[in-house]
Amino acid sequence: MDIVERALTVAHNGVRGGACEGFLAAPVRGSEQGVLVLAGSSGRIEDERCRILAREGLTALSVRWFGGPGQPSGICEVPLETFMSATELLRSRGARHVGVLGASKGAEAALHLSVLDPGTDAVVALSPTSLTWANVGPGRDGRTRPYRSSWTWRGEALPFVPYDDSWTPTGAEGAPVAVLGWYERSRRTFADRVGAATIPVERSAADLLLVAGGDDAMWPSLRSAEELATRRRTAGRPVRVIAHADGGHRPRFPGEGAAPFSDRFLYGGSPVADAALGAAAWPYVLDVLRGPGGGRVRRPGGPGGPGPGVRGG
Repeated sequence: MDIVERALTVAHNGVRGGACEGFLAAPVRGSEQGVLVLAGSSGRIEDERCRILAREGLTALSVRWFGGPGQPSGICEVPLETFMSATELLRSRGARHVGVLGASKGAEAALHLSVLDPGTDAVVALSPTSLTWANVGPGRDGRTRPYRSSWTWRGEALPFVPYDDSWTPTGAEGAPVAVLGWYERSRRTFADRVGAATIPVERSAADLLLVAGGDDAMWPSLRSAEELATRRRTAGRPVRVIAHADGGHRPRFPGEGAAPFSDRFLYGGSPVADAALGAAAWPYVLDVLRGPGGGRVRRPGGPGGPGPGVRGG
């Protein structure tokens, strides 16, 4: 499918900072399905992922939501209204069905948006968390401590789980670090904060798809996906989980290259397993983002063996 693409600026309605950088890709003839694409803690604009989605008939927008002019330097008290401004832009361009596809910290934001914004029709959460975590990096004041929430809503910080700074990484000095243990330890240390910091997806009317790898070395995304799915099912809400025992933190969709190497962090998984997880999830991703009547995709079979598994509900 032929597409058009452009860089643009997304105005923040009522959010200090004014605007953020963005990238939009869309079918030449337009689309009634729009998707906001959010990166994780890299903060990058996901132009490649937008192009892939546009070729499948969606108008795809990605924005830089921290680290830009007038924005927090890190993921610290980021206004969730930032993302609503982006979804409003998609609607202004003809989208009748609007979804959010977020990875890692972007998935954390997407899940909150599904609860707070009734206009969010669908969420795809790649390597999700079931909790709101403390800031990753500094806020506008340049401070990283004391810990503060990653997000605000209507000027109020959301309840969060801090990090236990007594944790120390294992492995050789200077080698890439797996921080999964830090999140697991912090959750135990601050168990009294978990309840208030839980993302209440049971209150969301959006369709929800969760994609997670069992070998995620960054945080417990598969455990989180299962927790989110349990709360959805208990509330009688639809949810689907796509999992791969050997997948890591960065699943890759068909048409995407392997995730870049990092000399700072271990993400788990492997190029083969991450691509397998992304390929298994892809038909469901398109299905949920297209919405009712949007051209359903034939879906693969269910779970089995060490490969990708599909759990509905």
